[in-house]
Amino acid sequence: MAADQPAWWTRAVVYQVYPRSFQDSDGDGIGDLGGVLQRIDHLADLGVDVLWLSPVYPSPQADNGYDISDYQGIDPLFGTLEQLDELIAALHERGMKLLMDLVVNHTSDQHPWFLESRSSKDSPKRDWYWWRPPRGGMAAGAPGAEPTNWQSFFSGPVWELDEASGEYYLHLFDRRQPDLNWENRQVRHAIHAMMRWWLDRGVDGFRMDVINMISKDVAADGHLHDGPPLPGSSLGDGSASYLCGPRIHEFLAEMHREVFAGRDGTFLTVGEMPGVTVEEARLFTDPARAEVDMVFQFEHVGLDHGMSKWDVRPLRMRDLKASFGRWQAGLADAGWNSLYWDNHDQPRAVSRFGDDSPGFRRHSATCLATLLHLHRGTPYVYQGEEIGMANFPFTSLEDFADVESLNHHVQAVSAGEDPAHVLAALRTMSRDNARTPVQWDASANAGFTSGTPWLPVNPDSVEWNAAAQRDDAGSVLAHYRRLIALRHSDDVVALGDFTMLLPDHDEVYAFTRSLEGAELLVVCNLSRTPYRLAELLPEAPAAELVLGNMADDDPAELRPWEARVLRLP
Repeated sequence: MAADQPAWWTRAVVYQVYPRSFQDSDGDGIGDLGGVLQRIDHLADLGVDVLWLSPVYPSPQADNGYDISDYQGIDPLFGTLEQLDELIAALHERGMKLLMDLVVNHTSDQHPWFLESRSSKDSPKRDWYWWRPPRGGMAAGAPGAEPTNWQSFFSGPVWELDEASGEYYLHLFDRRQPDLNWENRQVRHAIHAMMRWWLDRGVDGFRMDVINMISKDVAADGHLHDGPPLPGSSLGDGSASYLCGPRIHEFLAEMHREVFAGRDGTFLTVGEMPGVTVEEARLFTDPARAEVDMVFQFEHVGLDHGMSKWDVRPLRMRDLKASFGRWQAGLADAGWNSLYWDNHDQPRAVSRFGDDSPGFRRHSATCLATLLHLHRGTPYVYQGEEIGMANFPFTSLEDFADVESLNHHVQAVSAGEDPAHVLAALRTMSRDNARTPVQWDASANAGFTSGTPWLPVNPDSVEWNAAAQRDDAGSVLAHYRRLIALRHSDDVVALGDFTMLLPDHDEVYAFTRSLEGAELLVVCNLSRTPYRLAELLPEAPAAELVLGNMADDDPAELRPWEARVLRLP
């Protein structure tokens, strides 16, 4: 690729497959690689350029595969290494690329590295993980003896006592996901070697799970620092010690140099980075620094959170505009944005940010899609998003499978919260909303499996499914096809400058994209209230309609949940 040519991924669209919920090929109720192969033409028909595959490595499945016990294999639950090779070949034949999930902040506690590390204080791999004695000479296991006061992401302390050695190991997530010690050069070399092995096999890049947590702020004597106390808790917020830590840029530059340097430049590196700032993201994604191509940030999906994700608040549209606008401006001249509503960790966008009522579901799904895909950055489509899949109608705690949700319920109820209130928060925000099986058709189990699905299929699948939309020009699926085709064909969409309009309007989201004299105006009504278009944007009624999500019956009125892409003279 010539130095003055935009990177290929500036006009690409990425599709995320969460394999256990995508398609089951063997009737065990769990999606697998054979199922992905069966549905690969759905992705080709949609027009996406990259398939991001959530983890399929061997794993005890404590966190649905994000606890890896072997980085260079395939879990029999999902198939075989030969099937992955077949998938790579099938994607490449169709002009698509494969992005593997890279989970190297932590491993499973069943990974051979950790088993060896745990075997003895004198183990050569002891320092591959974060082992620490009890705090200040306290007895191991005593209340408050943990080396720091940090709270884990899955509730409870981040330290787990190993009774055999009397020491604690660090786990920012579940206790079965011990954190790797990236300060150890041998750890980094082993990870680099593993990454090269996958690239040599034909993989086209990596989505790097919580990659900005790999550098911990550790004192010269090995001491880790307490965090400020969390309200109503005996634990503290340790994020200042592990989000974008002191050596994170060094580690990512080293990774790029050791793994990607000298290759043909057609790979893709995406860093998932909770808590990353615009200023940090500019550094991470500046091509001159050679760290990662783009970052996944979480600012916009935290706007409806109070003290935590379970403290659900209404989303204010001006807050969303301010957030998106800040990221568009901040990465305009250096770096690149990832654009997403949904993924395996977020509730369904049409239920969360849209209106999933029968009268507005189709319109709000396509309106949200238009808004996102017309921003500057690389859009990500999460499986089922392209057919307007919605949150699941959970009725009881027994409906949930997600470890984060179940841990939160235990902790919150134990702390005295009303169980009904806790259940309502789970119903809205649980990751299980994103993990119900893809709705392929109106048959039993929505065509996902011939067996019993690992999570129940949403009962609305009889109406909302891919088969019903495939040949319907007015469907959500058809609109996604048109959006993706527009990004491929129009340089303004892929590369144009972004300017926010109407920043203080509470319901209408509008902006322009411009490039070399060409200009697009994007107008999205994120409400049930109709608006006179000329009163909002006088230039809009006379502009040429490039793409809309409704039949163009009244160009003067912006109807509820209507989206238009207009070409200005």
